[in-house]
Amino acid sequence: MRIAVNTRLLLPHRLDGIGWFTAETLRRIVSAHPEHEFFFLFDRKPDPQFIFAPNVHPVVLCPQARHPILWRLFFQWSVPRALKRYKIDRFLSPDGWMPLHPKVPTLTVIHDLNFEHAADFLRPSHQRYMTHFFPQFARNASRIATVSEFSKQDIVDTYHIDPEKIDVVYDGAHDFYRPYPDEEKCRIRSEYTDGNPYFIFIGTISRRKNLTNTLLAFDRYRDQHPSDTTRLVVVGSRYWWQDELAAAFDGMRHQQDVRFLGHVDSDKLSKLLSAAVALVYPSLFEGFGIPIIEAYHAETAVMTANVTSMPEVAGDAALVVDPLNVDAIAEAMGRLVDDNALRESLIAKGRERRLLFSWDRTAQLLWQSMMRTTSMPN
Repeated sequence: MRIAVNTRLLLPHRLDGIGWFTAETLRRIVSAHPEHEFFFLFDRKPDPQFIFAPNVHPVVLCPQARHPILWRLFFQWSVPRALKRYKIDRFLSPDGWMPLHPKVPTLTVIHDLNFEHAADFLRPSHQRYMTHFFPQFARNASRIATVSEFSKQDIVDTYHIDPEKIDVVYDGAHDFYRPYPDEEKCRIRSEYTDGNPYFIFIGTISRRKNLTNTLLAFDRYRDQHPSDTTRLVVVGSRYWWQDELAAAFDGMRHQQDVRFLGHVDSDKLSKLLSAAVALVYPSLFEGFGIPIIEAYHAETAVMTANVTSMPEVAGDAALVVDPLNVDAIAEAMGRLVDDNALRESLIAKGRERRLLFSWDRTAQLLWQSMMRTTSMPN
């Protein structure tokens, strides 16, 4: 069988959550199935590290798909031509984008519908594109995969899709997230926070990730604990910095105790996560929430939100709070610093919880979904 895959998000040193999903599942699938040929459709010259096996054929299409107009050209013109040219039997899109009228059975992975639930989670042009096209993608796909039961139900309710058409494949966590020895943790703290303990926030800086309330809560927590020296380390690319987020940071009384690191590589992030007092992840909307599982592997306590998929993923191994309640986030920060027994209990539960999620399992479930993608949509 000849399988084409949308691999435009496989970019060296720039993998986001969906990029990691794409890389980790495809790495396993193509190696496990040498009897099939895989045509990886890139929008620029691919890095050799993403040609995972001899049965992978890289194909470069134009244009580079990084803007709504270019998305439309790439997926509605270039991809259909490639599917025809290479006599493709099935098409897999790990990021949800696809031709509106595919001529082959198509599996699309819709990670979440955050753009359907708030008008300011994305740039206006991106928001308009996604709210216009994603309902059509969902209807026109032969089959849909998604990463949580929450997202499955959201797709069913929002787009009126038959639940039998949707498979849940979950996300995984990388092997390089692990606990580090105390001396390494001390070195990390010395390098990044002058030896002080810290909370860590991980995620692209956008409104959806709720950094505004995290900053307000950290300021409130430090006001309530004047002798505490705990810092806040923020890891993630700056996508959005305006309005209430800029105002929250500019108004902070403990601004000097917040460290912005931008995007960091995986090895450094693993160490930063392991050395943290806790991951603070009170996101407003997640289809899964990979940093929660990464923290479980790093054996770091977790505080997350009580909305969307996060309670499903976190189970009983995290403190869950109302992400809109700054006092609740601040109180949870205090409990995570002051209560060693609570922190150790959460870490122990995280060790058990992490066993439910792995990239091996994700790849197997995605492949099973692909094998169910045998017919054209009605």
